[in-house]
Amino acid sequence: MTGTINYGEIQFLQAKKYFEEFVDKRRERIEELLRPEKTPVLLMDIEGVKNKYLKVKYNFSEFNVYYAVKANDDESVIRALAQVGAGFEVASIRELEKVLRLGGKVERIISSNPVKPPEFIDYAYSVGVRTFAVDSFTEVDKIKRIAPRSKVYVRIAVPNEGSDWPLSRKFGVDVNTALEILEYANNSGLIPYGITFHVGSQCNNLRNWFIAVKLSASLWEMARKKGLKLQMLNMGGGIPVRYNYESLSVEDIAYYVKGLMRKYFPVQPYELQIEPGRGIVGDQGIMIARVIGKADRGREKWLYIDTGVFNGLAEALGGIRYPFYIEREGELKEWVIGGVSCDSMDVVAKNVYLPEPEVGDYLYILSAGAYTTVYASEFNGFPKPEVIPF
Repeated sequence: MTGTINYGEIQFLQAKKYFEEFVDKRRERIEELLRPEKTPVLLMDIEGVKNKYLKVKYNFSEFNVYYAVKANDDESVIRALAQVGAGFEVASIRELEKVLRLGGKVERIISSNPVKPPEFIDYAYSVGVRTFAVDSFTEVDKIKRIAPRSKVYVRIAVPNEGSDWPLSRKFGVDVNTALEILEYANNSGLIPYGITFHVGSQCNNLRNWFIAVKLSASLWEMARKKGLKLQMLNMGGGIPVRYNYESLSVEDIAYYVKGLMRKYFPVQPYELQIEPGRGIVGDQGIMIARVIGKADRGREKWLYIDTGVFNGLAEALGGIRYPFYIEREGELKEWVIGGVSCDSMDVVAKNVYLPEPEVGDYLYILSAGAYTTVYASEFNGFPKPEVIPF
């Protein structure tokens, strides 16, 4: 007789295992931080961030690795990555200023946002940044006027299926338009340097990389036939981390991508780039919140915590499913987790299985190192999580 699968128990036990593994590997450094007097807080393992960067660098050994600052711009994170020689991808004056102040080298800074404010281009050019992404003729004109003779790389649109945070609609063009943009840039006195794409943040679908590399190779050959000598291929981000499910590993993706490059680029580009953000910091952070209330609403049991989608967990609105753990035992119950604000959109998660908590209990939110504090506001007067590096 086949037994019934208890999905709630599986979910909770996986979260418990993840929490215990996270703590056990860092116990001497983290144990005293797990019951903070004030919440919410985000604990960031800075040694773990550096080790994760080095792991990406090791597996993508032929690539220059540029950390996407938007994923987590805390000073402790940027300083640590600068210390181990990381490059940085920035999109604003504030990001660029912070990176330079904390030790980033200007020659290892790029900007892959295809539509940039003119004042940012002007500042970046003034401090020595010479490499910018484009995906329109208007952007080429803007860079020609503000940052003459800069290197530009065109962003192509690629599939984002299987990515938890798709990015394919706002940016990117088809290969024929991309070729026209590269030719236009060349005729405008800029240097047509290369191609970029993004398979989507938190990508667990290897096919996205397959199609993206294949399209890039096609555009590369089209450009060659037009007399354009491209030099660089930038593969953007997309490396996933573990949330409520297992994810592709850095090793998996690197092995697959290297095979694609051998097949579609017999002559390797002069420079290969990759821009991990979430993949470096996502699983190196744990957010600690407190339970502030409980309620039964119809058939649903609601649990309220002192943070929310406006105060650090915005990606919950887009479908990211964080693992939640509470240090209690007993019967598992299904909860809806509500945020701290009075906005009805502030719902962090549904179908979360936890033992019955009490007001004041700590709730541990795992894999919270990316796109949490950077998205956070002080809506409704509630504070952003304090970042505590360890």
